[in-house]
Amino acid sequence: MTILYPVDPLTSDVSPAILQARYTKIAGRLVATYGPVDWRPTLPPVDELINTILSQNTSDTNRDRAFVRLRERFPTWEAVRDAPTREVIDAVRPAGLSNQKGPRIQIVLRKITAEQGAITLEFLRDMPLDDAKAWLMHLDGVGPKTTAIVLLFALGRPAFPVDTHIYRLSRRWALVPLKLNVERAHDVMAALVPPETYYEAHLNIIWHGRAICHARNPECLRCPLTDLCAFYQHPDRFAKGGEA
Repeated sequence: MTILYPVDPLTSDVSPAILQARYTKIAGRLVATYGPVDWRPTLPPVDELINTILSQNTSDTNRDRAFVRLRERFPTWEAVRDAPTREVIDAVRPAGLSNQKGPRIQIVLRKITAEQGAITLEFLRDMPLDDAKAWLMHLDGVGPKTTAIVLLFALGRPAFPVDTHIYRLSRRWALVPLKLNVERAHDVMAALVPPETYYEAHLNIIWHGRAICHARNPECLRCPLTDLCAFYQHPDRFAKGGEA
């Protein structure tokens, strides 16, 4: 049975307890649909950082192609750091924006070297979490999403990345106000999602965004969350708020 969604998605004006209860229901259905997920490291921290820089404004496929080309041409991160910039730009060309990403990667690697004496991010494992976030974000071109990805995926630390799928779905579910910018959405979602479930929640929301809740033409009739979805219940409010 469809339940009228009681929250204005433009503001998400509801008590924290009600919002938390709604998120808990959403998370439970996502786990039932996509399964529980245990944390496992993907790439070493520096690799994850560079991979995430390459991922900006491109597809996963193009990011992966660029990362593989970069590692094939340069056997170490020191070699990337010290290479002629044009060679790095050429190596990462499949990721797009290579004239920006190539130099940025070298600047980041040089800054890590200058401050740590070597190209390593292992020291972030034991640094207080807020200090670790601040350290990563002082690197050129590294924002909240990249910071959270490195901490969560490479180091298993409780940071919640908000990518394009999570930003879209969290607003459609009115977990964050429709007009809230993506940077502030990181703080809202980090407070709403239990830290011990960050990894599982991040992946399950992304999978749902890719499988059903597409940016265009979402498959709402296949979705198990329509009674909890402001986008489904109040499409007129989303049109007014600028959401397609």
